[in-house]
Formats: sequence, structure tokens, C-alpha cells
Amino acid sequence: MRILHTSDWHIGRTFHGHPTLEHLSVVLDGLVAIVVENSVDVVVVAGDVFDSATPAAENFDVLTRVLGQLRDAGAAVVMTSGNHDSATRLGFQSGFLGAAGIHVITRPEQHDVPVTIDDEHGPVHFYGIPYLEPSMLRHRYPESDVRTHERALGFVMDRIRADKTRRGGRSVVISHSFVVNIAQGEAVAQGDVERDITAGGLDLVPIGVFDGADYVALGHIHGRAALTDRVRYSGAPLHYSFSEASKPRGGWLVDLDSEGLGEVRWIDFPVPRRLTVLTGELEDLLADAAHADFENDWVCAILTDRVRPMDSMRRLQARFRFAATLEHRPPLDDTATVTSYSDRVAAKSDSEIVDGFLAFVRNGVGPSAPERALLADVIEEQRVREASK
Repeated sequence: MRILHTSDWHIGRTFHGHPTLEHLSVVLDGLVAIVVENSVDVVVVAGDVFDSATPAAENFDVLTRVLGQLRDAGAAVVMTSGNHDSATRLGFQSGFLGAAGIHVITRPEQHDVPVTIDDEHGPVHFYGIPYLEPSMLRHRYPESDVRTHERALGFVMDRIRADKTRRGGRSVVISHSFVVNIAQGEAVAQGDVERDITAGGLDLVPIGVFDGADYVALGHIHGRAALTDRVRYSGAPLHYSFSEASKPRGGWLVDLDSEGLGEVRWIDFPVPRRLTVLTGELEDLLADAAHADFENDWVCAILTDRVRPMDSMRRLQARFRFAATLEHRPPLDDTATVTSYSDRVAAKSDSEIVDGFLAFVRNGVGPSAPERALLADVIEEQRVREASK
């Protein structure tokens, strides 16, 4: 059996205020082509199908279209809900969809009721674990002591292993969670996590919780990661942050043979628009011919001008029409001292203090002549007001 492991589609998400639905549609069309070209039997989506619990109608249209194309290509689909999804909305009509080969798992009690798909070697059981809040699981299973994501997933994995023992055959577990290889001292960078999944911080799940499955398809982290040969993150199919610019987009092609896990290989998805980070002074970015190849990219500009240029985003977008964000990062002033502020201004006039403040916040550039004249008027007006009290 050949499986394509994907996750975190985030249908409906914006990129720095720009809609991404058109770009995601291009990627999902590429995903369908990969399914056809590689004779994929099952497509897995490990949570965060939508970006919002209340997706717009056009987001449902995109999902409906791609699911139909995947079924036309001959692949079954198994998807679970993530922390961004509304389990109720995503799971609506899931009973009817399952009869058509599209299996949507959103209810906590479904975790140990597998979707079973047969190949020439026998059954493969797909155990979908929807995103689980420990409080929700405690309410449903009051005998359990599940106060963390580790305990919640440990509880459901114990039930999954027991069910698999009764059924026999091979198994795939699908989970949307933050899993780390604690035994080997490895952890996935926090910057890759889509969003903090607890009120007080990240709730880590040790990789050993998932022992016993032939393959574990994880979601929640937007960059690909192979924690072990059998436990992997596929990442998101589209770049949703400039911090992801260097991370490839794609999915894992997973082959199960008669004994369990066979070959696993990465396959790239199309990238509709590249992400580029450009650093330099504004005039250089606008004039440098070497940047011509980036004019149709999503651009993050880091401006190193000593003073923040006026109207910089509009000017950037005149050349880089998809400039999405900018940051002013002037060079550090090596002449800075460690004396206290009161010592530095003790013998200075009000005008000198204001001049020095402007020079500090503008990285060494003091007020212009018109600014100095305006400041003098304001300071004199304030002095007269105070003298009249």
C-alpha cells in the first residue's frame, strides 16, 4: 500500500494580509497529480484542514473540489481535525463521506475505531486521533487521569494498541500534536510550531508514546521532520511564514509491505510563489540589478538605513509588487556609553536634550533645520506656560 502523508493545509489562511486560496489551489492540484503519477492508494491529512473554526464558503469549495479529484484518481482519503478546525463543521456528513472513501475523523471516541483498508497483503488499520484537549478527554473518560497532552495521547495509544492486538494486521496512526524525540535529546524548534497549543506553553509529547504503530503521520509543525524512520512530520503544503522560507514543501510517500513499513521518500509539491528575504538600504534594494529575479517573489525587506526611510513599503512595492513585510534594522552604534541618562543630560539645555534624543532614536541623525525651528517654538511655548503658573 502506498500512502501520501500530508498535514496542515490551513485552507483560508492569509499571508501577511494577502489571501492564499489561489496559491493553495495550485499546490493541491499538484498533489492530485502526484497521487496519479505515483499510484497512491491513501492520502492522509494530519489535522488543520482549515485555518479557522468558521471557514468561509469558498474554503469549503476548495476542499470539496480536491477531495473529489483525489477520489477520481483512485485514492482513499483519511483526515483528522487539528486545533484550528471545528470538529463539528469538519465532521459534518462524515458518515456519508466514509461510504465514498473519504474518512473524516473528528470525534474523540473515534480514536480506537480504525478505518481499515485492504491491499494484497491484508488489512491496514488507520487510527485517526483528532486534536485532543485533555479536559475534553477527561470529561468523556472520567476514570482516566489525563491532564497533559502526553497523558491524553498515552491513554488513547494504549487503547489503540489493545485494539490492534485484537485485530492483527498493520497500522498507521495519525496525530496532530507536538512530538519530540526526548530519548535522544532532540526537539523540534518552537518557531516551526503553528501556534501555542496550551494556555501556559508548549505541551510536549515524547516519541515513545507512539510505540507499536508501523507508521505515525504527524501534523502541527509546518516544516518536515523525520523523528525516526516511522515517525514523521510532513509540514504544511504552502509557505505561511518567512521563517519557513528555507523549508521544502511536500509530503512523505510511505510504502507498506507485507511486514510493515517499507520505503519512505520525500516528494516535493509545487511552490506557486517563492519567499525571499532581502537585506540592505532601501535605495540599494530598489536599484540593484541583482534583485531582478526576486521581483515576483513574496519579499521580506530588512532595511539597514540609519534613519527609517519615509514611505518605504510603497516604494518597495513599486519594484517588488509582492513585498509583504519590512523591518528596520539599522547598524548598531558602537559609540554608545554606559553612563546614566541623568548624567548625560545634567548640563544640557532642553533643546540639546531633544536633539540628543532624536539622534539616539534615529541612529545618529539629529533634527533637520525645519525640525529644529519647530522644536524651538514648542520648547519656548512650554517655558512660557510653566512661567505663568
